Amino acid sequence: MTQLDHGKFSKMTTTFHTLLALDVFVLFFSGYSLMFNDELWWMVNLMGGATGVSAVHRIAGAGLLALIVFWMLMMVTTDTGRGNFREILPSKGDFDAFIQDVRFLLGSADERHPNARQFAGGTADEIPLLTYIGKGVVFIFAAELTLLTISGLLIWSKTGVMELMATKTAAAAFVTFHGLLGVIMLMGVMFHIFEHGFHPALYPVEVKAFIPRSMIPEEHDDDIEGTGIERLELAPSWNMASTVVGAMTVIGIVSVLLGSLFDEGYPVPREIAIGGGPTDILLTVGINMGVFVLLLGLVLQMYGNLLRVRWQKQLEQEASEPTTATDGGRVESEE
Repeated sequence: MTQLDHGKFSKMTTTFHTLLALDVFVLFFSGYSLMFNDELWWMVNLMGGATGVSAVHRIAGAGLLALIVFWMLMMVTTDTGRGNFREILPSKGDFDAFIQDVRFLLGSADERHPNARQFAGGTADEIPLLTYIGKGVVFIFAAELTLLTISGLLIWSKTGVMELMATKTAAAAFVTFHGLLGVIMLMGVMFHIFEHGFHPALYPVEVKAFIPRSMIPEEHDDDIEGTGIERLELAPSWNMASTVVGAMTVIGIVSVLLGSLFDEGYPVPREIAIGGGPTDILLTVGINMGVFVLLLGLVLQMYGNLLRVRWQKQLEQEASEPTTATDGGRVESEE
């Protein structure tokens, strides 16, 4: 084993990560089917039309709320949760890493701070589980989920929103805020898919996000120096795959941003007019590219869990096999 084989998260965290990702994907698919109903008409039809899409979005929203409540209770009531919360809080090393990164960017520092490196030659003891960038991503993602949940609950009933915001114009602005916040979160999720699925050291998926650290041994061969990254080889398909998916990610994000400016009527009315609005074929292709990246993220999510199941079965099979004695025989149990 090498330093790169260290597990990242507990079993509960990896399970929660999977459930949260699946729920967010459903929210994206249903939410953007409502927002870009003319470009994503095929997805609207798959979900049963306007009524079906709205129902799916609300069910997924209720699921997100349940996951958030569960996670908050777990963080407060368990020792593991409280320990994880303490680990994710910013530390002096994080601020030092940020300052040194700025100096490194300006050319006044020779290297990045260990708290900012993940695959830069450091050992597991030198590099923390989460860099300051990773902690920032977690806090930003948590803030976005919180705002999306609150705004989603408030606009569950249009009448309730208008009563709360006093005027129809203010209510419409609040609804637009929910949609645009989803666009911002979409950009982050798409970059997250590309970063953790197409990093040359992780491609095609970061298995440590799916296999808990309890299932990954951490012993190392002392005769081998380094972290193990120098022993990696690029997959033959990585160059083409990363180029294509990277281009689709950028095109998808730009298209969604442009589409959010052009398309109106969000949330969509009960009757959806397919093909309407000022969009053209290029914008439609671009938005569908973005959705394809999300679908690819969903596939990678399932593939990561498949690898976890296969790894678990392999460990169980190895544990059930009898131990071979030095003379070639089998070691019998005392029972």
